[in-house]
Amino acid sequence: MPSSNLTAADLFGCTRCGDCCRGFGGTYVSREDIAAIAEFLGDDLSDLMSRCCRPSGERYLLAQRADGYCIFWDQTCTIHPVKPRMCRRWPFIESVVADAFNWKIMAALCPGMRKDVSLDQVRDCVRRILATEAPNP
Repeated sequence: MPSSNLTAADLFGCTRCGDCCRGFGGTYVSREDIAAIAEFLGDDLSDLMSRCCRPSGERYLLAQRADGYCIFWDQTCTIHPVKPRMCRRWPFIESVVADAFNWKIMAALCPGMRKDVSLDQVRDCVRRILATEAPNP
């Protein structure tokens, strides 16, 4: 199948396993993400940031539990309706466009990602998806 015909659904089908909520260096969150989470949880923004976010340079990451999972993972995402942009886009992320081999690394851990598509096709499809900002439900 030509890469121009591949869609997000052709490359990925979420199995809700939670593997993407564990490790991988954490989930970057924007101020908008943090504000949406605070509103969803009925928390004060400053309190939520001090309890649930960790600075990483100029940006913030969601905190992770000792077992490596996001603090909002409890057999499912407890903030799913307002999950951060990085989570909504998974696995269609910029690092795949920068180096398509990242797809293979991620797919080795994610049962919902196709492994039988050429990396050129994956990169082209991910680039198209990111250009349209198609979020992942």
